Formats: sequence, structure tokens, C-alpha cells
Amino acid sequence: QVQLVESGGNLVQPGGSLRLSCAASGFILSQNAMGWYRQAPGNQREFVASLSTGGSTNYADSVKGRFTISRDNAKNTVYLQMNSLKPEDTAVYYCKRFGFTYWGQGTQVTVSS
Repeated sequence: QVQLVESGGNLVQPGGSLRLSCAASGFILSQNAMGWYRQAPGNQREFVASLSTGGSTNYADSVKGRFTISRDNAKNTVYLQMNSLKPEDTAVYYCKRFGFTYWGQGTQVTVSS
């Protein structure tokens, strides 16, 4: 069964860090381009970061220099390291297997003092 399970979301103060994880099952993650998206209340889901099969990365301008996408092939997991978090980063974060329509359940990130 193909599945994406996100975890790692939490309440964090501005300037703090979090690492999100997305565990994939039912397919080999390293053979797929993967990405992270987020959706804040009242907003559309937006692109955050992507990782190609060859290791190339791409980031939304709003997170460049603060977020890093990576993967662990042995664990079949993709990560999003988020540093210098801002209140505007508050959202539900989802990982995405590009080329397919399904999403995971998401993980809530709240940045607030």
C-alpha cells in the first residue's frame, strides 16, 4: 500500500527549529522526485521545497536559506529541516510524491511566542 506519513510538527518559538519527516511506504522514495508543501488557514496549499531523484533541490523564495530538504534512502524517508522559523511559517505541512495525486495527512507547525 502506497502511503506518506508526515511527523515532527510542533509548537515552536520564533527563531526556533524543527525537522519534519515523511516516511514513504509502497514505493522506493529515491526513485521519485519528492517535495514539501504547506497550507495555512484560509490560504491555498503552496510549494515549499523539492528534491529530484538526482539530488537537485528547489525552494520557495520565502524559505530559501532557512529550510533544507533531504532524504535518507535507507529509511525511505524525506526530511525538511526548518531553521529561523517565523510566525508566517505556521501551517500544516505535507509531503508530496510528484506525478501522483495523493497526499499524506500532514503535520501541524505553529510558530508563536
